[in-house]
Amino acid sequence: MAAKKDGGVTEEDIKQIVELVENLRLSNAALQTETEMFERYISRLDPRDLVPQVAPESLGAVSSMEMGSRVRKPKARRPSQERSQRLTLEQKCDIGQREVDEMRDDLKKLKESSEKVVHNYKATIEEADIRLAEVKKASYEFDRDVAKTLQEKQAVMMAAEKVSRYIEDRMKSKDTLIEKLRLKNAALRVQKRKLQLRQKEEMGEALQEVDFQQLKIENSQYLEQIDQRNQDLLRLKLQTGNTLQVLNSYKKKLQSLTLESKPLSSDIASREEMIVKIEEETQKAEEERAKAEAVNRKLRAQLADFHVPHVLGYVTAKASHTQLEQSVRAWERKVEITEMVLKTHTKAWNKLCAAAGATTLNINI
Repeated sequence: MAAKKDGGVTEEDIKQIVELVENLRLSNAALQTETEMFERYISRLDPRDLVPQVAPESLGAVSSMEMGSRVRKPKARRPSQERSQRLTLEQKCDIGQREVDEMRDDLKKLKESSEKVVHNYKATIEEADIRLAEVKKASYEFDRDVAKTLQEKQAVMMAAEKVSRYIEDRMKSKDTLIEKLRLKNAALRVQKRKLQLRQKEEMGEALQEVDFQQLKIENSQYLEQIDQRNQDLLRLKLQTGNTLQVLNSYKKKLQSLTLESKPLSSDIASREEMIVKIEEETQKAEEERAKAEAVNRKLRAQLADFHVPHVLGYVTAKASHTQLEQSVRAWERKVEITEMVLKTHTKAWNKLCAAAGATTLNINI
């Protein structure tokens, strides 16, 4: 016999209660899943169709949810009452199949949207790689054609001209590429239209006369657009030729002006040096003017303090000055006569010395 615990409950009773609780939990989980599925199914239906068709079934589902949520002791129920409160197996299968179909549709839509997003990301990455390659190529060409030559030559005017010419060439190449891509896009559109028509013909779809007329109109419009673009291209080519001629003339003018600017630059430098010298001379003249003004002020002060002597004193001074001048002239005449006499005596003395030297030589011999 099974051992009894306190209260007269055996281990078998406890096992049965545990199994019953586990079965109730599983049945509640299954009913909860069915209820959620039925709620999703109801949410997709039209509310006007729920009243005559689904109301009894919803009442049964609600009663089944209440049965699953309330844990009570199991009671004996009649089969007719059980069937009236629950969905039939066919209804459950129908709802489950519809939910499976809806989930497949949702998965298909999600897959399509995901593929579209992935495709967009791939296209973006491919475009970024292409642009990165173009940037690297442009950087390499700029370093090769412009930067290195500028570092070697070190000419400012030629550098600006070379950079502007490089940028203009790049812009022209970009414009040409844009025009080519536009024409290619138009051709691809026409080809796509033709392929669509061919696909319709292969699928056996009959085209009406209106479709052919519409295609003819679109074809004529495309041809007019192509002619217009060709004319625009020719006009742009002519403008490019004229622009190149004007650019060459401006380049020649720039070279001539550059050649003229060299002597002008040297002339400007010499004139600047001259201006510096003139400023120095002006500063010196200012200093001399200041000194002259000081002397002038001093002389003016002396002139202001000067007093004219008396007439008699002036006559006496003038007479004495005349006498002094006469005496100076007389003394100068006397000095001249004395110098002439000195020269005569010096010559005679030299002759005597020479004669005396010759006599002494003869005696010695």
